[in-house]
This record gives sequence, structure tokens and C-alpha cells, in this order.
Amino acid sequence: MKILHFADLHLGVESYGHPDPATGLPSRLLDFLSVLDQVVDYALNNEVDLVLFCGDAYKSREPSQTQQREFAKRIKRLSTSGIPIFLLIGNHDLPNAIGRATTTEIFDTLAVTNVYVSNRPDIYRIPTKSGTVQIVSLPWLRRSALLSKEEAKNLNLEQINQRLQQILTNIIAANIPKLDAGLPSILAGHVWVSGAQVGSERLMTIGQEQVLLVSNVAHPAFDYIALGHIHKHQVLSNNPPVVYSGSLERLDFSEEEDDKGFYLVEIEPDRETGRRQVSFDFHRVTGRRFLTINVNIEPDDTDPTATVLRAIGEQESSIKEGIVRLQLNLPVEIEGQLRDNDIRNAVKEAHYFAIAKDIKRESRLRLGQFTAEELTPIEALKKYLETRKDLSRERAEVLLQYGERLIEEQRTRGR
Repeated sequence: MKILHFADLHLGVESYGHPDPATGLPSRLLDFLSVLDQVVDYALNNEVDLVLFCGDAYKSREPSQTQQREFAKRIKRLSTSGIPIFLLIGNHDLPNAIGRATTTEIFDTLAVTNVYVSNRPDIYRIPTKSGTVQIVSLPWLRRSALLSKEEAKNLNLEQINQRLQQILTNIIAANIPKLDAGLPSILAGHVWVSGAQVGSERLMTIGQEQVLLVSNVAHPAFDYIALGHIHKHQVLSNNPPVVYSGSLERLDFSEEEDDKGFYLVEIEPDRETGRRQVSFDFHRVTGRRFLTINVNIEPDDTDPTATVLRAIGEQESSIKEGIVRLQLNLPVEIEGQLRDNDIRNAVKEAHYFAIAKDIKRESRLRLGQFTAEELTPIEALKKYLETRKDLSRERAEVLLQYGERLIEEQRTRGR
């Protein structure tokens, strides 16, 4: 049995893009659809038995009609080809208000053939051309769905999260006895599991999310634990496999070095032991490249623009059609010497380009607890002479006397 596991599509992310001249659609929407097409094509061309999507189809909880149409086109390609697809609800798929539909609920409402949507924890037994597979689902659940106001009344944040962790663990445990030991079993969850290395979702407040331990999900009753929500693909355990497929496309520069793709999971019986053997391999998709070019410009650089252009030239092959960020570190006196038009012309082949400047300004000398501006001229001179370790005490006193005379002369003339 071949199962394709992916997650965190986030259709609707439009950062670092522009309107596509051919279609009028946001160019970044086309990027995300392109990687989704690669997933669908692989499933169709490699006789995959089941496509398992572990949540967050869209960026927004209220996706546009265009985004929904394009997602539905890809789902239809799978379903009409006889490949069942399982859609798990993620936190971005939930509506803003209770009672409203989730972003993928329409497939369930229309009873689209070969499409299974999980809005709540349950066991799904899905027939495939290689046999039936059973999936214990753990979609993203609101706190309000797990805890009543009365339960949470006297609990602090940490206690609430501990209670939620226990509830989710109990949900998994309650479904395990209901599994058919003769069928392949998968736990599909859109959850945060401790120990996972975060990606672009790191800006989320971890303290406001329920976090499960690896031991909470890595039960031997499951042949494979398929996870969504964390954007870095990674394996948290090998026996049984606990796997985040990661997001399909890079969302920002924090994912610049990350490979993006999906996992192909193969489950087959071992003829000698009678047990099922599981293998899983990561398959990369070709997405939009992110590239940061760092340039340090020294104060004595006579042609800082040429320095920047050389750094750009070294990355010429990676710049074309990429999302490029030029990070300049330079002293303030050099900034005005940069020829921005020349720099932008050098990266005209980029899909998107931005300049970030870290300008170093000379810090004001602090003399004790005061800055130079807060002292009288005599006080400033005295403090300065005290910092001169190369001057003898006698020499410093002589200089201070001459300084006092000069300052007094200036004051007298100013009258």
C-alpha cells in the first residue's frame, strides 16, 4: 500500500509576489498551486493508493472563491482518477465563529466520491485498490470544544494546556481498542508535538497551544503517525514513524534553506513474521527559491556599489526567478554613495527583490553617566583628559589649564 502524506499548503499566502501578467492571479498563488500540482501528478503517475493531507489547506479561515476553485480542481483530479484523499482540518481551516463551515467541509457536504473530510476525532476505514486502511483522526480542536468554562475556571494557562494534553491523549487511547489489528493503521493529526523543530510558524505563541509528547502519539498500534502543523519536515520517531511532512512551499526567509515536499509511505506485510513493514521517503518538490545576499561594506570602501555588484554577480544563477533579499551592513557615511538604480538593475531577473540596510552609526562617547552633550565644555574636557591613559597627571593638568583659558577667552569674546 502506497500512501502520500503532505500538509500545510496555505493557499493564499501572497507575500513577495506580484500580479501575474498572463492570468491576473497573484504570482505566489500560482507558486503554491504549482507545488500542489507536483503532488497530484506524483500520485497519479506512481499508483498511489491514498493521499493523506494533514491540515491547513488555506492561509485564511475564509479563503477567496478563486482559491477554493483552484484547490477543488486538484482534489477532483485525484478523486475522478480513483485515488481517495483524506482531508484533515487544521487550525487555519477552522471558521472564526462556531456554527460556520470549515474551509474543506464542502467536499463532505456534496459527498464527493473518494474524498473524506475529518472535522472531529474519529476512525475512518477507507477502501483503496490495495485494501482497506484505517485512520484515527485528530484534527485541530478548539479549547472550547475540549474544555467547558467551568472546567477551566480556576486553572492557569499551564494547567489548561496540561488538561488539554490529557484530553487529546485520552481521545487517541479511546480509539486504539476499536482498531482492526488485521488492517494497516495510521494516526493523522494536526497537532504540536514536543521536540519538533519549528519553521515559519515559530511566530505563533506556543504557550497558547496544546502540546503533545511524542509518547502520546507513538503508540505501537499505529503503523505510521502522519502529522501536520509544523512547517519543517522531520522525523520525531522511527518505531513507529512519527513524521511531519512540513509545508509544501517556502513561506518566508526563515525557510530559505529548507527542502519542501511530501512523504511516500509504503506499508507491506512481512511474510515471515506476519507483521507489517513500513518505509517512508521524503520527496522534494520544486518551489520558489529564497535567497539572502549578505554584504559587509567597510568605512574605507571607495566604491561600495561595486562591492555590492560583485556579491550579486557571485549569485547570478540563483537570483533568476528567485525571491531575493540584499542585506547590506554599512557605516552611515557610506550610505549616500550607493547607486540604488545600478543595484536594482543587477537583480532585475529576480521574481521579487528587497534591500535591507543595517546602518552603523558612530555611538556618542559616554563620559561616566553623561554624554558629551550633557556636560559643560570644561567638564567635557576634564572627562576626556581622564580617559587619556597616555597622559601623565601633570601633563593633563597643564592641558586642562590651557583649555580653561581658551574656553574663557571664547566666552569673553562672545559677550
